[in-house]
Amino acid sequence: MERIENIGFGDLKLIQDPDQFCYGVDAVILADFTAKLNPDMQKAMDLGTGNGIIPFILSHKNKTVSVIGVDLQKQAIELAEKSCKINKLEDRISFINTDVIKLADESDMFFDTVTCNPPYFIKGGAIPSSNEAKFIARHETSAGAEDFIRTAAHLLKRKGHFFMVHRPSRLADLFYYCRKHGLEPKDMRLVVPKPGQEPNIVLIHCIKGGGKELNVMKELPVYDEDGNYSEEIQRIYERV
Repeated sequence: MERIENIGFGDLKLIQDPDQFCYGVDAVILADFTAKLNPDMQKAMDLGTGNGIIPFILSHKNKTVSVIGVDLQKQAIELAEKSCKINKLEDRISFINTDVIKLADESDMFFDTVTCNPPYFIKGGAIPSSNEAKFIARHETSAGAEDFIRTAAHLLKRKGHFFMVHRPSRLADLFYYCRKHGLEPKDMRLVVPKPGQEPNIVLIHCIKGGGKELNVMKELPVYDEDGNYSEEIQRIYERV
């Protein structure tokens, strides 16, 4: 059943359906990571947009950027389009229901920024869930990590910015694919559940045609020792 949630960020509202994949902290920190490292973006595309959470947050953090969200799942795009109307952002945000693989071959659009929160688990790496929408959101069923990266490289202008959130266990593959397709890793930030624990999320920033130098940023803890959101996460959600 669909529900309208007030997610903050300037009173943004988002329609979600618990039977589909709902956004998590990884999407929020990716949007913040993007806005902080590339505050002057003007034209962005979000690959694997789901219900559109990243385009909506980017539109709040940058009042002039226009964003196109792309997703394979028609139901997710329909929810995103409804949210867009509720927030009166149709002049700045739009959505496309298509496969990322097709987009790389067919699109003649170019962007200064591409964001990507792809399925984390490799194709064939898990038993299919009874909930197809959630399984597709979490697992590579059509496009894999390299397909998302290749599409991003195709869509970006020279010196354009690519931002991705993924799992640290895929880092070797991700860096290899990025360089293979001309996206040079420039910044990396590991995200840990709590201080002192092993990272379970990684944020990556690449520049198309950039120089070879990687900046490893201070790790980001999601929770503090008491199990509450950390101070930085509270700031990212604009709650303090």
